[in-house]
Amino acid sequence: MPSTPSVPVPSRNAEERGEEILAVFDTAFGELLAADPAAFRVKFRKMAASAFAFYRGAACLFYRDLEAAGTRGEDGGHTGPFLDERTSRVWIHGDLHAENFGTYMDSTGRLIFNVNDFDEAYVGPFTWDLKRFAASVALLGYAKALSDEQITDLVRTYAAAYRERIRALATGAKDDDVPPFTLDTAEGPLLGALRAARSLTRFGLLETMTQITEYERRFAADGGAVELDAATRYKVLSAFDGYLETLPEASLTRPDSYRVKDVVGRRGIGIGSAGLPSYNILLEGTSDALENDVVIYMKQGQTPAVSRHVADRRVREYFQHEGHRTVISQRALQAHADPWLGWTELDGAGQLVAEVSPYAVDLDWSDLDDLDEIAAVVADLGRATAAMHAAADDESGHSLVPFSTERAIEAAIAADEEGFADHLVDFAHAYGARARADHQIFVDLFRNGRIPGL
Repeated sequence: MPSTPSVPVPSRNAEERGEEILAVFDTAFGELLAADPAAFRVKFRKMAASAFAFYRGAACLFYRDLEAAGTRGEDGGHTGPFLDERTSRVWIHGDLHAENFGTYMDSTGRLIFNVNDFDEAYVGPFTWDLKRFAASVALLGYAKALSDEQITDLVRTYAAAYRERIRALATGAKDDDVPPFTLDTAEGPLLGALRAARSLTRFGLLETMTQITEYERRFAADGGAVELDAATRYKVLSAFDGYLETLPEASLTRPDSYRVKDVVGRRGIGIGSAGLPSYNILLEGTSDALENDVVIYMKQGQTPAVSRHVADRRVREYFQHEGHRTVISQRALQAHADPWLGWTELDGAGQLVAEVSPYAVDLDWSDLDDLDEIAAVVADLGRATAAMHAAADDESGHSLVPFSTERAIEAAIAADEEGFADHLVDFAHAYGARARADHQIFVDLFRNGRIPGL
């Protein structure tokens, strides 16, 4: 199989690479940064904390580097190891690093451990997800003082688990043979996260965000809530009415569930959403009892970093806007997704709407130091990645990927079984080293006032 470089040839010096980083950041963040510099100071300070934090917040740079290292076919699709017309057009997560896994409660009431955060989801080469994850393993391993050989073994473990699960799914494995990670099937830290999620309550979440006044629940004045003026409140509620039209019928069995009790602006959202307006809406929920109230959020959808490097009109034209893309992608990639998940428009911008879940617990790597335990977790995440890639294809009800992704990926890997793991290992080490160097360059740019607008 033809080889391509793992990453672009390094720039001649840090100054040149710094200019590249600034140019990519300006394209990805420029408008939002100009609108809300304070939010980006917070975002960039979080990114400055470590090479891994920088990597998390710089998906735009990652995909620019992949684009520079890769090649395109005559139809605009990406070519290279394990990529063909089908495997370069798979529904991908778009930001698959080691910390984007955690728990959620699905629409059937089961607690599931799986991939989370679908803000960057798109259609592109399946290997881009695997490479992004592999490089994150290299960065985490380096931070935990693991040797290059140990990091190699972890990436090979991930590749083998992914390959094994893809093969099982491609050859017709039944659901009982490849079950999701639940309280009954998960082990180790994954089971620990699920048990922690099970101990949480909706009432506990409401206590941190709301208060009861005159027998009714309202958002508390503190906790990051921002009071809205009448005009903004009206626009948000109008957008909420549009959101209701995007919900599946199964979610609308009790109309009173969607009675709005309160709405506020929202501060302090995640590292990937700096500068994007967001709102919290308090709803009646599944019963009249105050402890069953539900908080949903409405957030402006963001342009996924990967989309700037996928020249496929069929993909771009499939989505109404970024809120619609995020929801459709999550429903495609995540079995039995959040029943409150929907989209709408506000001031002409697409919005993602979803529940502020009481049962969300992210995988915590801080206490994961035993190498065997880390390897077991990495293997499970490889299986979860394969199941995600296999979920969104011709059987998912979406026409964007009209073929069996697991069979297409299986065939591509089978053509060079040994080279598959080698390809990910080489990339993990090369891009891990690049990300560590880029982190230092970024810190120097930031602390010396080189980022325009800050």
